[in-house]
Amino acid sequence: MSYLVLARKYRPQKFQDVVGQQAVVRILRNALRRKRVAHAMLFSGVRGVGKTTLARIMAKALNCHHQGEDVPCDHCSSCADIKAGNAIDLHEIDGASNRGINEIRELQENLRFLPISERYKIVVIDEVHMLTVEAFNALLKTLEEPPPHVFFMFATTELHKVPVTILSRCQRYELRRVSLNELIDFFGRIAVSEGVEISDGAMEIIAREADGSVRDGLSLLEQIFSFGGESISEDDLTQVLGLVDSRVFNRLAASLLAGDTGQALTLLAECYGHGMNMKRFSFGILQYLRGLMICKTCRNPTELLDVSADEMTVLRDLTAKYSIETITNVFNIVFSGVDEVGRSSYPRMALEMLFIKAGQAGGVVPLADLLSRLDSMLAAEPQPPAVEGAHSLNDELPLRIKDDYVAGQSNEGRDEVSPLPLEPVQDAAAPLREDISPGGTISHALPAAEAAAPLPGKAASPLKEPQPQSVDKVQEISPPSKPLERDWPGFIGHVKERKRWMASTLQLAEKVDELEGELVIKFDDPAECLILQETDNLKLLTEFAQDFFQKELMVKVTVAGSNGEDGELDKPMEERRALTRDPVVEMVVDTLGGEVSGVRTGPRSR
Repeated sequence: MSYLVLARKYRPQKFQDVVGQQAVVRILRNALRRKRVAHAMLFSGVRGVGKTTLARIMAKALNCHHQGEDVPCDHCSSCADIKAGNAIDLHEIDGASNRGINEIRELQENLRFLPISERYKIVVIDEVHMLTVEAFNALLKTLEEPPPHVFFMFATTELHKVPVTILSRCQRYELRRVSLNELIDFFGRIAVSEGVEISDGAMEIIAREADGSVRDGLSLLEQIFSFGGESISEDDLTQVLGLVDSRVFNRLAASLLAGDTGQALTLLAECYGHGMNMKRFSFGILQYLRGLMICKTCRNPTELLDVSADEMTVLRDLTAKYSIETITNVFNIVFSGVDEVGRSSYPRMALEMLFIKAGQAGGVVPLADLLSRLDSMLAAEPQPPAVEGAHSLNDELPLRIKDDYVAGQSNEGRDEVSPLPLEPVQDAAAPLREDISPGGTISHALPAAEAAAPLPGKAASPLKEPQPQSVDKVQEISPPSKPLERDWPGFIGHVKERKRWMASTLQLAEKVDELEGELVIKFDDPAECLILQETDNLKLLTEFAQDFFQKELMVKVTVAGSNGEDGELDKPMEERRALTRDPVVEMVVDTLGGEVSGVRTGPRSR
């Protein structure tokens, strides 16, 4: 008897033997039990997940002589014939070889007759997407209304290539990739049956390399069994199959994240010396970095990562040492260079340069942290001494000016001062005296010496006493608001005392305006105002504006020409700016050593 490879020897023959497709198996068994089997079924999925196997098991179950619920029995004559490939009423067609309209017509003529030895005729078309358009069209009517003794079962790896008219006439079953743990358990049972001992690490490498395909994993297992020996380790896989242990990827990822480029290049040289394919190696490190990103960002990474519990612990330990910005930068650099490594004639050199770039991206500090550090440094700088008598513009409460001459005010404990005239003339060089009352108000009065002195050119005369006023009568006066455009440099200085980087950004503004209670700050380049448009920075800037201009302003940061109304107004300015930045104009200016003094775009200039 000829030798059977593992993929054929351990091919499932009953529903309970199928690996990793419990949902589809449950649907099919319930359909058989309740006699609700569709006349046309389509199995789709990646290679080696059990599409053709399920179609054959379903064919055995439909013609099984056993009448119980647990079908197929795999012991009756019908099951034995299908298993041996001798069933007359089972038509298994390769869609890649028999893809024309003539083959489909011949099949349709055969389906008109009743089955010879079984209850039903079963038609299984593998890789059905390979059929021609004419063959699909010829199959439509028969597929929609087949004879009662005929069942169709299709299998395909490329569902999108099957016409919609075919899909609408079939009951579809999409098979998923088999999980890592299910593959490890299945391959472990096969290794025990074959009398070969494989370490857990080696088995995990084979299952991961299978990428959800049972047949691919069995092919790798077949190759490692042929290597010989009763015990197989991770080193054997590296030597025979050129596969890399996850510990190598862990060390390599840790080196790239830490910026240790020398260690990364050393690991690369070791893997290259073992004959590792550089394209497969680069994809492996990319997959490992993806696992690090998912562990860092997701609350339940086990739902997205198909890894063992031990490897998940290793991933968590590594991600705890680095920020998400560092991991993301390294991943982006490796991701952008993997395709170049696959296309390069010198993949090792390309991969070395890729690791050098990725190593330089380690230890990246987020921009928010840099800004906070800058603010703390600026706050620590010594502030200039305050000028005596100057008022702070950062006062939160409005100032109330109170008349200093209210009836009944006592002058005990100070020299008696004559009251002010009703219309005093103040010298511009003499500052007002400000008395701050306990209630938080500021009382303005002239200095006592000036108040007592007579006006020039007139003799001193006694003044009339002011009319008595109520103590509770206080006149509230709002501080005067400041014109926006004239005091814009002062506002920038006001902001600079509090947020130096914000003041530098405001200096790049192209235009400022006040529209219906809004302070509109326009920039020419969107990149210049991107950080100001953040919610926290915009809120802080609004507080600065209300504090300085003494208005209830709402700050709005826009880009010139971003909306429809301003676009027409800013269009001439943008046109002049574009002409100034024209490459020909810049070349002439650099060559002649001049400068652009003006740009005219009107019809007279043309």
